Amino acid sequence: MNQRAFDLAELAVPVIQAPMAGIATPRLAAEVSRAGGLGSLGLGASTAAQAAQMMTETEALLGSRRYGVNFFCHQPARRDAGVERGWIDYLASGFAAQGAAAPTGLTEIYQSFLTDDAMLAAVLAARPAVISFHFGLPDATRIAALRETGALLLASATSRAEAAAIARAGLDGIIAQGWQAGGHRGLFDPEGADDRLTTADLFAALLEQPLPVIPAGAIMDGAEAAVFLKAGAPAVQMGTAFLACPESQASTLHREGLSSRESVMTRAISGRPARALRNHLSDLGQAAGAAQVPDYPLPYDLSKQLNALAGGTDYAAHWAGAGAARARAMPAAELVATLAQEIAAHR
Repeated sequence: MNQRAFDLAELAVPVIQAPMAGIATPRLAAEVSRAGGLGSLGLGASTAAQAAQMMTETEALLGSRRYGVNFFCHQPARRDAGVERGWIDYLASGFAAQGAAAPTGLTEIYQSFLTDDAMLAAVLAARPAVISFHFGLPDATRIAALRETGALLLASATSRAEAAAIARAGLDGIIAQGWQAGGHRGLFDPEGADDRLTTADLFAALLEQPLPVIPAGAIMDGAEAAVFLKAGAPAVQMGTAFLACPESQASTLHREGLSSRESVMTRAISGRPARALRNHLSDLGQAAGAAQVPDYPLPYDLSKQLNALAGGTDYAAHWAGAGAARARAMPAAELVATLAQEIAAHR
């Protein structure tokens, strides 16, 4: 087993830019890492070829492999034709409003890292400094292979039980994802109970684990980061705080919505609980009542088609945490420098 090639203690600024699949770019990751934090790429919505290209570009921009990548470890969707047909029928009016017919079926558009051998090969070749997991954990064979790269291995937890599973798997750290965090909840079992702990409460609960705990969720400035750092966190993870940076891939409408629309938790976009800016699709999800939402990522196929037809905000996946209104529009390197100053002033 190789010695780790990277440790969070090496960070000049103890801030990890959250991976944010679909939003984080090689340029964003490189700028954050160059400024002293840790930039990250979310690869859960990428093919192996796309992921390889993004990792290559990040390394070229940065001049090193000092960045992180994240993968989705969801169980493959359980197919139920009746549930899928019911969800298509429920949202058919959105297609009709655009003069289009609803699709006749749904496709599992994203492959889980649990079964994606091409993705495993891509990350083994790229050898980034940090590799993290969401929605669960890979099997022991995959973890052992990734360990041989020398990468620091992390995983998201939303509960004590998930954190304990991460520790048993022999990973190097736990990302404590609070209820306020933007994007997908990292629940191992989306049908199980969710205690909906705040970032502060979850962080405190997970300090009992033998691994470093990295808080994530509604941490928007250095003063808030310093609270966790003083309590023992080696770093904090911040995602929504970087959405307004010009290096992110957030659309103009997404950026504008940060200060004008509240964030809500919804399954309607992808089939898993996820926090996004409220829109017509999230309202439909709230009103669905007894309507069943198909397993992740099947609903994503439908919502992406609807968004492509309608545009705007009605069906968009504008991920954002509870602190979205406080996102600051400035270059990523400037934001990291600002966070460093704020942290120093409050530690």
